[in-house]
Amino acid sequence: MRRQTATCGVAPAGSSRALRLDPLSLPVRFDAHDPRADGHTRQIELHRERVVLRRAIRGMQMAVNVRVSDFTGIALRGDDAAQTLVLVHRDPSLSIPLLVSADGDEILEAWATWSEIFALPQLDEGTREPAPRRRRCNAIRARRPKFLMRRRAGIARELSIHRDEREIIARN
Repeated sequence: MRRQTATCGVAPAGSSRALRLDPLSLPVRFDAHDPRADGHTRQIELHRERVVLRRAIRGMQMAVNVRVSDFTGIALRGDDAAQTLVLVHRDPSLSIPLLVSADGDEILEAWATWSEIFALPQLDEGTREPAPRRRRCNAIRARRPKFLMRRRAGIARELSIHRDEREIIARN
């Protein structure tokens, strides 16, 4: 199994400073910038089925295991000078950079390859819409019988009205 070296954060002298992961050589382990983590870096393990994010916050070590299917898609971000391919998650702190480049043809080719490997859509960040609002859980709803929710409000049947009668006698 071939692994790539760390490409982000503090790179050794003489190495390329731009993040460039090969989608055909998964699994891969690399360091990425994380402003909230200790040392401002997090370690990412990228597999075809899952992603493992390891970081320390205030001395507490944590590892977050996320399925690739939980990600929204592959997005292209940035301007013409430097564009970035990002594996996008609903939680922005779980989004993962995949490639940083200024070459438009290389970005488009890598965008299609990453999208095909992970079976995720290619997202256009320029026309991005906010995610629909999730329905909140109601604790009481689970205790309420479902047929009461389907009943119509009001009287179930018309009551008979007796006018101008002297008395009403109920007999069995």
